[in-house]
Amino acid sequence: MKILRRNAIIIAVIRFVCAAVYLNWAYNRQEAELGNGSAGRESSAAVLADAGDGLWYEAPTTSASTAAASARAASGLGSEVADYFTSARLNRQKARDSAISTLREAAETENASQEAVDEALGAITAMAGYTVSEAEMEALITAKGFQDCIVFLSADSVIVAVPAPAEGLGDSAVSRITDIVLQETNLHTEQIKIIGVK
Repeated sequence: MKILRRNAIIIAVIRFVCAAVYLNWAYNRQEAELGNGSAGRESSAAVLADAGDGLWYEAPTTSASTAAASARAASGLGSEVADYFTSARLNRQKARDSAISTLREAAETENASQEAVDEALGAITAMAGYTVSEAEMEALITAKGFQDCIVFLSADSVIVAVPAPAEGLGDSAVSRITDIVLQETNLHTEQIKIIGVK
C-alpha cells in the first residue's frame, strides 16, 4: 500500500511539472500575442503555439546568445528570425533540464519503488536520445543549405522550424527536410511538421 501511494505521488509530481510547462507556454503565448511590439517575435511565438509542443518560454538573452544571434544576422538572417532560433534553443534546453531534474529527484527518492526508478531513468534516457537526434538532424538540415534550424523531437512526432523566404518554403525544401527526418527517425511523413519562420 505504501509503495502504491509513493508511486502515485511521483506520477502526480510529474503531471504537475507537465502542467506547469503548459501553463508557462500558454502565458507566454498570450503575452506575445497581446503585448509584444515586434511583429517578427509575434509570428515566432505563433509558430510554437501552432506546434503545440509546450516548450515556449521567454528566455533571458545572454551574451552567448547575443553573439550567436549576431553571427546569424551577419549570415543573412533577420534579427527577429535569428533571435527566434536562439531563444527557442535556450527554451528547449531549459525545459529539458527542468524535466530531467524533476525525474532525477523522483528516481532518488529514498523509498521509491524499483518500477518508479526505472520509469524515471527510462524517461531521462529518452530525453537524452531526443537531444542527440535533434542535434544530428539540425546539423544535416543546415548542411543541406538552410541557414539555421531547430528540431523538436518526441516519441510520436517531430517539428522542424527553418528560416523561410517571404513566399514560404518550396516543395524542394520541404522534401529535403522530410528525407532527413525519415532517415534519422522511425516516424512517418504524417508525423512530421515543418514550419517556415519569417
